[in-house]
Amino acid sequence: MLFKKPIITLFGIIFLQFCIFAQTKAPFPDSIAQKQRNLRILFYNVENLFDTENDSIKNDDEFLPDRGKYWTKGRYYSKQNHISQVIVGVGGWKPPEIIGLCEIENRGVLTGLVKYSALRKLNYKIIHKESPDKRGIDVALLYQNKYFIPLMYKPIEIHYPFSPTSTTRDILYVKGKTKKNDTLHIFVNHWPSRWGGQLETERKRMFVASVLKNETDSIFKININANIIIMGDLNDYPDNKSITNILMANKTFDKPKAGKLYNLSAYLQDVKHKGTHKHDGKWATLDQFIISGSLLSGKNNIYTTVNDVHIYDAGFLLERDENYSGFKTNRTYIGFKYNGGYSDHLPTFLDLKTTL
Repeated sequence: MLFKKPIITLFGIIFLQFCIFAQTKAPFPDSIAQKQRNLRILFYNVENLFDTENDSIKNDDEFLPDRGKYWTKGRYYSKQNHISQVIVGVGGWKPPEIIGLCEIENRGVLTGLVKYSALRKLNYKIIHKESPDKRGIDVALLYQNKYFIPLMYKPIEIHYPFSPTSTTRDILYVKGKTKKNDTLHIFVNHWPSRWGGQLETERKRMFVASVLKNETDSIFKININANIIIMGDLNDYPDNKSITNILMANKTFDKPKAGKLYNLSAYLQDVKHKGTHKHDGKWATLDQFIISGSLLSGKNNIYTTVNDVHIYDAGFLLERDENYSGFKTNRTYIGFKYNGGYSDHLPTFLDLKTTL
């Protein structure tokens, strides 16, 4: 029964973090975790948060107790607690007010996360819609309605004109107001993967980028100073065509303009040389925050800067990289071998400030 799930308390999570930090030579998390802000927005690809039940209309056989990766209830509960540990860690003493997630199977795993993990007293609400992805993985938004009140949301479905039978994750759009009465337009993304080759799959990501660009352009037509936040695992890097040529997200920030998009995560990759994902020994930024120029200009009540976007690289999220130098992500699985870690991606977060 659900109420018999093992639960780690908020104090226990924090204590556990200190224990892990003490036992690893991996980097400590930034002191940024304690920095003052008006809102902290987290995005995290949690790497296959599946339940243990068979869904006949999804390709979830890999995550069942008796086959595939032998995904048992114990492993599932451990995964839930790991995710809650990350969320608490990113927030410091104040949890992130808004959280975008990807690679979650259904609303049930989200309910388990907010009600039966260390998050259970933090009053997170859920926005989720089942998408047609063949593996059954979706995107979702968690929020604390003390700080953010949704006004509307919709899933933006992706239909490839060049591949009608292919399916992928919806883009989740949420419009809401902050406690300071500022309107935010949030898009949570998980673009098509590179499985099969970057060039071979690029067309699909470019199409998704065009769908997203149409949505943001529609918002700008109504209000050129709109506060737009795009977050997600884009499965492309900040300098790839889907982002620079189609979405037209700028990589320079000295003169931000209303009605334009700016890729803050390009600053993390190009200037700070940080990444959220390691492939063939190289870190790069697949998980990104892209925002409207009005959020950078400081002309609105709510704003941010290039120094307010971060990658959370706490020691417990990393392990020694035996094949390459340094560290790599501490994953739940390495192939079909259970590793007991967190995810193959690092979380990234953005702080918003207010002039009021």
